[in-house]
Amino acid sequence: MGFNAFLERLIAGRWIAGADESDAITAALRFKRANINSIINYLGEEFTQMEEINSTVKKYIDLEAEIGKRRLGSDLSVKLTQLGMLVSRKACHRNLDLIVKRAKTAGIFVWIDMEEENIVDRTIEEYLTEASHGNVGICIQAYTLNSGEKLRRVVRAGGIVRLVKGAYPLSEDTFRTRREITRNYGRLMLYLFRNSKRFTIATHDIALVEKAIRYNIKYKKDVTYAMLNGVRNRYLKALAEKGYKTAVYLPFGEKWIDYSYRRLKEAGHATIILKSLFERQGV
Repeated sequence: MGFNAFLERLIAGRWIAGADESDAITAALRFKRANINSIINYLGEEFTQMEEINSTVKKYIDLEAEIGKRRLGSDLSVKLTQLGMLVSRKACHRNLDLIVKRAKTAGIFVWIDMEEENIVDRTIEEYLTEASHGNVGICIQAYTLNSGEKLRRVVRAGGIVRLVKGAYPLSEDTFRTRREITRNYGRLMLYLFRNSKRFTIATHDIALVEKAIRYNIKYKKDVTYAMLNGVRNRYLKALAEKGYKTAVYLPFGEKWIDYSYRRLKEAGHATIILKSLFERQGV
């Protein structure tokens, strides 16, 4: 076996559910048995060909049907550049609206993933046009300097947030160190506890998770604790066994290289990420 084939098998078996929808459904069923919800994402971004965009929309629609049929209760997570944001905002809106409305009929929650800084504002604007449906939330990245402003805007509009540290390349618009990012994440997390009714704390930082658990003794909010598939599955399972609401971000598809590279480059998490490749997953 060549190195590339070895790497593909190693990563696909750890972080990625598999190549197609059936792999994602199989993995989601496994997590459901452990009382962990799944946030299923079809890998890929920055699509500019309508054939690929339309194919992606169909994949999400098919997933919704399968999730509903099996009563999985899984969420979906989409990227707007998968749905045509770089080609036509009108087409992107039409595709997102279709996915969200069908998901609502099937009782499925849809997350909008955050991407590169150059489309953050457009992503938030598009989210706010869909938020009234009630079954849609948005990811906010704590590593950006203006994340507090973005978070407040979404929360004041009644939006639902999944708070992450962020995995895209650092720039002049982002905090530079792990300590700065962690400190900002803590500030944003406290804001959510004080001002939002329902949100997701998505981090592998156990100190932040434990702080969130302590906060919720006081604030008593509807909180879900989420992590990436294959990184700290055993810890996530332990949280579920204690009765906490949990979720796993479960990507699938053949475009695993960019996703995996971001995981390896994620600010301050290199040790955790690399270690996860060789640990028993637990779920």
